[in-house]
Amino acid sequence: MKSLKKKRRIQIIVVAAVALVLSTALVGYAFRGGINFYRTPTQVAEKAPPSFEIFRIGGLVKKGTLVRGDGKTITFDVTDTKSAIPVRFTGVLPDLFSEGSGMIATGHMEHGTFIAREILAKHDATYMPKEVIDTLKAQGVYEPPKGAQGSS
Repeated sequence: MKSLKKKRRIQIIVVAAVALVLSTALVGYAFRGGINFYRTPTQVAEKAPPSFEIFRIGGLVKKGTLVRGDGKTITFDVTDTKSAIPVRFTGVLPDLFSEGSGMIATGHMEHGTFIAREILAKHDATYMPKEVIDTLKAQGVYEPPKGAQGSS
C-alpha cells in the first residue's frame, strides 16, 4: 500500500513538472514578438543590435535633420545629446511630431539606419516619454518644460 502512494506522488510531481515546463514554453512563445527593449541612441551607436531584433529607440528629434521624402517616407536623426542615429519611417507621423521634441520609435536596424514601423510623440507641451526623461536626466541635460507640474 505504501509503495502505491509513493508511486502516485511521483507521478503527480512528474505531471506537474511537465505542465510547468509546457506552460512556460507557451508563455515564452507568445511573448517572443511582443517584448520590445528600449535603447538610447548612445547604446545603439556603441553596440548595434542585430538586424532581426525589434526594439524601441527614444530621444529628441535632432533639429535640422527632418526630411520629407517621396510619398510618406520621412527621415530624421534621433539624439540623446551624445549620439545621433538616423531614422527612416514610412507612414503618417503623429500630429505633434516635430524637431526638438521627444519621441519613441519601434523598429529595427538596417545598415546603420533605424527603420521605424511606429512612432510615438509627445501629446502636449509638457509631456515627454518617461524613458527619454530618464535618459536625459542620467546625462545631466534634462530641463523640465516651463509650467510643468509634478515632473519627476
